[in-house]
Amino acid sequence: MPQNGISAAKKGGGLKNITDTNLLTSITVIVFFLMYIGAIIFLQKGFLKPQTLFNMLNANASLIILSCGLTLVMITGGIDISVGGVVALVSMCSAVYLDFHDGNVMGALLISLGIGLAFGIVQGFLVAYLEIQPFIVTLAGMFFARGMTTIVNTNPFNVQNEAFVALKNTRIIVPFMGSTNKRGDYVDAYIEIGVIVALLVVAVLFFVLKWTKTGRNFYAVGGNRQSALMLGINVKLTVFLSHLICGLLAGIGGFVYFMHVGSGSASHASGAEMNAIASSIIGGTMLTGGVGNIIGTLFGAMSLALIQNIVSSVGLDQAWWTGITIAAMLCLFLVVQSVIIARRKKTNSSAAAEGAADNAEKPSETKAETETKEENI
Repeated sequence: MPQNGISAAKKGGGLKNITDTNLLTSITVIVFFLMYIGAIIFLQKGFLKPQTLFNMLNANASLIILSCGLTLVMITGGIDISVGGVVALVSMCSAVYLDFHDGNVMGALLISLGIGLAFGIVQGFLVAYLEIQPFIVTLAGMFFARGMTTIVNTNPFNVQNEAFVALKNTRIIVPFMGSTNKRGDYVDAYIEIGVIVALLVVAVLFFVLKWTKTGRNFYAVGGNRQSALMLGINVKLTVFLSHLICGLLAGIGGFVYFMHVGSGSASHASGAEMNAIASSIIGGTMLTGGVGNIIGTLFGAMSLALIQNIVSSVGLDQAWWTGITIAAMLCLFLVVQSVIIARRKKTNSSAAAEGAADNAEKPSETKAETETKEENI
């Protein structure tokens, strides 16, 4: 079984030889660059400045991390809608620990990782070993996380811890990418620490999915669980690992989100799980499982951010315009995925028919060979 989705066909050239995963990822990347080039040509308004792209990364670093976790779970054929609640809980617990208990940044980070791992372990066990539907399990996890966030502290507040504020305000200068402002002053381009974390997560998961046995197992389980079992793959452990990693990434993403906003609130990351799912789908991850790519997910998240910037730049600041645009883009990519599924089924049917025809020809060939031998004797 191919590690990056099911191959379209082995015969012929062009699109017939590209895997479903690579095809969907290519479409996502092309659409992103077409939108960005279109924004530069028709809107300008800052899109020419590299800092605009960096600002999108700064604001969506946590979303990229969450989307990577969702991609893993969706590749195995599951879903996790608790990640937004986990982010809110991580932010609130970290904020309370730092301000009300005189904590330190390392302690807050460990709390974040612990919360993410706890959700990943519990939800992974319920889904993988007790075989409860992942939607139901993670829906309960979402409600639990949101409720616990309110119990930890009801009122929103900004963190005043000096060490954390210094970390939050840290900027990494990107050389040679600055621009001149309206007053003629040169302004350095920068990214936040969270962007580095997000890109590291993308790089690590890309390596895992493409070049490790565990990554191939994720695709195999999502493609066909019965076939995966016949290949000797531990399906339950693979599903458990996908939820465990997703929970861990939710904890990391929660801390990155916390570093960006610098506050605790029960309303933080509202709808983040839906944005993460949308980013994964736009990035080429199929809800049916077996197909997905981390690079596509990265561009899926950036596409959502770009849509928000474009909608805002044309003067449509109302939230529903962004929602309508994202919905239209989701529908487009779902239609593309439906075409890919139909193409896969057609290819598999053709391959099965060819195999049957080859098997039917073998007996007649064997009979002819036997007759030839008898004549020679």
